[in-house]
Amino acid sequence: MYIVVGGTGHVGSAVAQTLLEEGKAVTVVTRNSDKAGAWRLRGAEVAVADVHDVTSLREVFRNGNRAFLLNPNADISSDTDREERETVRCLLDAIEGSGLEKVVAESTMGAQPGEECGDLNILYELEAGLRNQPIPASVIRAAYYYSNWDTMVGPVTKDGVLSTMLPADLTLPMVAPEDLGRVAARLLQEPIEQIGIHPVEGPKRYSPTDVAAAFAAALGRAVRIEVIPRENWEGAWASPTRRLTRMQG
Repeated sequence: MYIVVGGTGHVGSAVAQTLLEEGKAVTVVTRNSDKAGAWRLRGAEVAVADVHDVTSLREVFRNGNRAFLLNPNADISSDTDREERETVRCLLDAIEGSGLEKVVAESTMGAQPGEECGDLNILYELEAGLRNQPIPASVIRAAYYYSNWDTMVGPVTKDGVLSTMLPADLTLPMVAPEDLGRVAARLLQEPIEQIGIHPVEGPKRYSPTDVAAAFAAALGRAVRIEVIPRENWEGAWASPTRRLTRMQG
């Protein structure tokens, strides 16, 4: 049995679906019971559990052999660093004494120690916590998610403007959540002793200019880039499209 935390998100659902297509037994962990039925129809078991409920999550892990771990995003209106450090602590506490034989965790390509760099610091701390416990662990360091641009579909469709805090011609490593799901499924099935850090990116790097061109081709209309000046970042962060600024990979 493979346990997939965050199984209703972009990456977690890709992990679970890949394993199901390969005929594996899967339990999807979600805090949203409304999504349970769809996964059961696909052949998965579903465990409704909140990552903050360490005891319940540990019991879920005890029903499996291997687990995919993903630290969920905190509410953007909260102190995200504090909240996500707490969920890292809960994940690490939950695997302790769980009997799992191996885990695979989602991290970010920019993971680094420090403060005030959001996911880059928090996910590095998840990596460090996994290194300091006995269960063999593999880590995926993901590039910038293509799906981060999804929040811009509405504004681009309406106004033909792609807003970004990134320089227009900055070329980034990017990756599709579906590809991350396939990599995670493979790592979950590798021999226990095969562990390590695995950077994962797509076959080509892209800039916001390339993204605007892709939107233009899909929509059949001109799309221009609006680079948000640094002094306006705080206001942009509080806007309806602010989630684009979360560097998830």
